[in-house]
Amino acid sequence: MDTSSSSSSASAAAPSAVTFYDFLDRMRNPASLDLVRSIKSFIVSFSFNNANPENDGKRVQEFFTTMESAIKDHPLWANATIEDIESAMEGLEKYVMTKLFSRTFASTSEDVKIDQEISEKICLLQTFLRPEHLDIPTFLQNEASWLLAEKELQKINALKAPREKVLCIMNCCRIINNLLLNASISENVELGGADDFLPVLIYIIIKANPPQLHSNIKFIQLYRRQAMLVSEAAYYFTNLVSAKTFILDLNAKSLSMEETEFEKSMQAARLANKVTLIEESTTSNGIKTLGERGYPERHDVTRIEASAMSNDRKSLEEQRGVGPSQRIYGNNTITSGGYGYPFMEAEASQLTTGDVEKLLSVYKDVVRKYTNLCRAVRHVSVPMTVTPIPHFEGNNSSFKQPATKTSASTDSKREE
Repeated sequence: MDTSSSSSSASAAAPSAVTFYDFLDRMRNPASLDLVRSIKSFIVSFSFNNANPENDGKRVQEFFTTMESAIKDHPLWANATIEDIESAMEGLEKYVMTKLFSRTFASTSEDVKIDQEISEKICLLQTFLRPEHLDIPTFLQNEASWLLAEKELQKINALKAPREKVLCIMNCCRIINNLLLNASISENVELGGADDFLPVLIYIIIKANPPQLHSNIKFIQLYRRQAMLVSEAAYYFTNLVSAKTFILDLNAKSLSMEETEFEKSMQAARLANKVTLIEESTTSNGIKTLGERGYPERHDVTRIEASAMSNDRKSLEEQRGVGPSQRIYGNNTITSGGYGYPFMEAEASQLTTGDVEKLLSVYKDVVRKYTNLCRAVRHVSVPMTVTPIPHFEGNNSSFKQPATKTSASTDSKREE
């Protein structure tokens, strides 16, 4: 089954490449100059208009219909078969939509919002959802087949042509269909309907979490030639749309799961994700995702440092045993200047061998915070006014500001 799935994927991709390059070759023919002008004119005029997905989809579909008639009547396709015309149209669709991809894919803030909502919900579901929650029987739980289907679905966001995105969906669904067929034979049960197919597809989508699922579906709906979104492709695509809607609206009633258990699992997943985001923000890429301009704002740095110190205080308090901190201060933790570090006021003679492990933990904590703070400061490119350090003279409480070459300091001297 695995071999057949791979070969079907390869065989589906090969004609696509041949079709597209054949189309480009014909467009290089001087006789096709009128067609080339029409195509380029449409791309340029389309690019100048503001994004409006519904109207954009209608314009593209109308253009494809007009061009299909023009190709049929063109001398280069004088003796062409129906298959030749279809190949030319597939090539045209890929060329036009590749050129217009950045203008048409996820073109509204609403699409981006829905993509993020689905992706975040799937991330939460991944932490606890099991096949049993979707009533998937044991004999359909084939990890090898599921992994193949996931990989096919994850390819969808790397492609720009509507047909190629549909092929990813079809390859994924064919693997599921083959799994159902083989299971029905081996288990001697009747399978293959939507009631058996859809739960497996939903689970595979959750495991794969393909990026921008909503935008990919909408892109196909608007820009895949309607005459080609039929039969097997239409069936599989409709199931994908249903699976996306199910996941978006999913709650305890949608699953074989108690409502309290579902809510607890979702809450635990949200908490785990927040902890992961804080850790990634402070250690992975120097909190590069914070702030509107790609670098951390001052309040971002403060918030992250405060959160990190709060968590570390709790961790140290949990680890703290009998040592100088408790012998000297009991249960009161030094917070003024020490930020919860129990050895701030301890003397060397008061330390015991049992304090070594805690001292090492405090040392690592300080070094890590210092490193993270340095990394955060390097990413802050906002110019900040640095206040000069006052210079004290002896025991006198008065102090002098260091001399500067600014006009402001010159004026103040004149006033003196």
